[in-house]
Amino acid sequence: MKSSQCLTLLALMGMSIAFPFPGLHRPSKRQTLMDLNDVDIVNYALTLEHLEATFYHQGLTNFTHSDFTTAGFPDPFYPNLATIAAHEAAHVTFLTTALLALNQTPVAACTYSFNTPDPATFIATAAIFEGIGVSAYLGAAPQITDKAILTAAGSILTVEARHNAYIRAAALAESPFPQTQDAPLTPDEVYTLASTFIASCPASNPSIPLKAFPTLKVTTTAGGKVTSGQVLDVETGDFELVAKDAGAHLYAAFVSANGPVFATLEAGSAGTAEAAAVGHAFRVTVPEGVNGQSYLLLSNCNETVSDRTVVAGPTFVEALITNDPLSPALVGARNSTLK
Repeated sequence: MKSSQCLTLLALMGMSIAFPFPGLHRPSKRQTLMDLNDVDIVNYALTLEHLEATFYHQGLTNFTHSDFTTAGFPDPFYPNLATIAAHEAAHVTFLTTALLALNQTPVAACTYSFNTPDPATFIATAAIFEGIGVSAYLGAAPQITDKAILTAAGSILTVEARHNAYIRAAALAESPFPQTQDAPLTPDEVYTLASTFIASCPASNPSIPLKAFPTLKVTTTAGGKVTSGQVLDVETGDFELVAKDAGAHLYAAFVSANGPVFATLEAGSAGTAEAAAVGHAFRVTVPEGVNGQSYLLLSNCNETVSDRTVVAGPTFVEALITNDPLSPALVGARNSTLK
């Protein structure tokens, strides 16, 4: 019988988490989804839609129709991409109008840092954002009390899922539906992923109680193929994970619709020897049942995963169901995007 290890925490030592976002309140203690009301959730959704809308606007400004076709994305991909961009802008307008109708202040767009030097990297990042959007709306849905807001959120979620499926199939030669169910992410988990692209936010933005976890990075992916049984090297960056006492344990888990899929975790040698020696580096074996866009995190519990148990992450991992011989190389580009 598997023993329960869910009460003893691990300490985090090293550099503190940078938090340059005045519009997002960093609580003194870990928040849970239950700490967010409907207005918080709508502003949280608007924060993500601002990011996506700005991302597409910048991408379509930086790269021309010809740039995409030259890069191997023939028509009608570019016109459809422009439609996706228009959808994201419409989501921003819709959520902003809804908040104003409730006499609430909507968050404004932040300043972002997108590392997309070419159309291929731009498209790989777009697929990640669309997948995160699906998981974000799924994860927030249980807390929404107003049925009209829940229905509106659901109507956006389904469109985000269509965007994700289209980009995966049309541009990346990946399965448009790699799992029978999509995986939900909590607001803090989503914010951990999104914050790596946010440089700053307006000080006038209303406060949203979100808190990023320490980052987790996959440092090697064996040429881009992430498959069951593969060993991944991961690092916690500037954070050292130190056992609080002899009873403390650390576990790796992949987020799934039916709960966490736990994975074998070992001390690793990724990066420098110093990183491995002080609890920065680990090795994770990808378990069976992880397909498509997935999320890896470290937890101090081997029975469940929640915002109370997450120690680091999540980070993005793409486990591919191949539709095209070239797609493993494309997966390598996607798996490096959030590093």
